[in-house]
Amino acid sequence: MYLGVDSFAAAVTDPASGAVVESAERMADLLEEIALADEVGLHSFGIGEHHRAEYYDSAPAVILGAAAARTSRIRLRSAVAVLSAADPVRVFQEFATVDLLSGGRVELVVGRGSFTEAFPLFGLAFSDYDDLFSEKLDLLLRIRESTEVTWSGRHRPALTGQGVYPRPAQEVLPVWVGVGGTPESFVRAGALGLPLMVAIIGGEPRQFAQLIDLYRRAGREAGHPPEALRVGLHCFGFVGDDVEKATAAFYPGWSEMFTRVSRERGFPPPTRRQFDTARGPDGAFFVGDPETVAAKCLRVSEQLGGVERINLQMTNPRLSHDDLLHSIELLGTKVVPLVA
Repeated sequence: MYLGVDSFAAAVTDPASGAVVESAERMADLLEEIALADEVGLHSFGIGEHHRAEYYDSAPAVILGAAAARTSRIRLRSAVAVLSAADPVRVFQEFATVDLLSGGRVELVVGRGSFTEAFPLFGLAFSDYDDLFSEKLDLLLRIRESTEVTWSGRHRPALTGQGVYPRPAQEVLPVWVGVGGTPESFVRAGALGLPLMVAIIGGEPRQFAQLIDLYRRAGREAGHPPEALRVGLHCFGFVGDDVEKATAAFYPGWSEMFTRVSRERGFPPPTRRQFDTARGPDGAFFVGDPETVAAKCLRVSEQLGGVERINLQMTNPRLSHDDLLHSIELLGTKVVPLVA
C-alpha cells in the first residue's frame, strides 16, 4: 500500500500567535511540506483545486510545477482537478508540462468538485454539472490517446485534427477519476477502465465497499483486466506522537472548516462527538499516533477488498506549519514501514 498527502493549500491562522499567515509565506511553507514528503519517502503529494478565499490552490498545476523543481522521487497529483469547469485541452497541456518538468512523475485526478464557485466563475451552468464532466472526460482521454484530435461535443468547440502539445514524459499520462458517493460515478470509472480515487470525508469507510464492488464489476463487464481497476482513498488524516497530540493539533481547524461549510449549506454545525467518532476504529478519519493510523489503513483496505493507496488530507486553517511538517515526517518514517 502506498501513502501520500493531499493539500488544499488552506489559508492559515497561526494557532500560537493568532496571526494570519501571509499568502506568500503560506505558499513557501507548502513547498517545504512537499519537499519533506519527498525526503521521507512518501509516494505522492496532491494539490486540490478551489476558487474560494480560504484556499490558495486555484491553479494546482502551477504549484505542482514549482514542487517538481524541488523534488526528485515523489509523484505529484491533482486532488482533484475540477474538469467540469475546465478546458480539457488546457488541463492536458498544463499537466503534461509538469510531467516534463518532473521527469514523468505526474498523475491527473479529475472530478466534478465539491463546491460550486467554479461554474459561475467560468460562465458555466451548474445544471450541466454531470454532463460537463462526462463530455470533458471523454475529450481528455481522446487527447491522451492521440496527439491530433478529432472530436465534437455540446459544451466546447469541436476539434478537427488539431495537435495538442506538449506530450508528457510518460508514455501514457495517468488519469484517475475522483468520486464521492454517487453510484453512477463508480460505474462510469469502471466502464472506462480508469483507476478510482474515492473521497471519504465522513461516515464509515466500509460503507463504500458496495460502491467499490460496483466499480469493479462494471470494469470486468466492460472487459478491463483486474490490474487496471485500481482503488485509492482520499481521507482526512493527521499523525502525531500520540492520539491526544494529534487530535489537539487537527481538531480546531477541522471544526472551523466544517462550521463554515455547514453554515453555507444549512447543516447543523459539527460537534466534537462527531469528530471523535470519525477518528475512532470504524470512522473515516485517520488521526492518531503512527500505530493507530497504520492499523486503520490496513483495516480499511481489507474492508474494501484491497486499496492501492491512501492519501491523507492534512491541511486546515488552524494547523501550524511545524505540526504539519512533523506529521508528514511521522507518516513517512513511522507509518509507511508498518503498511508497506
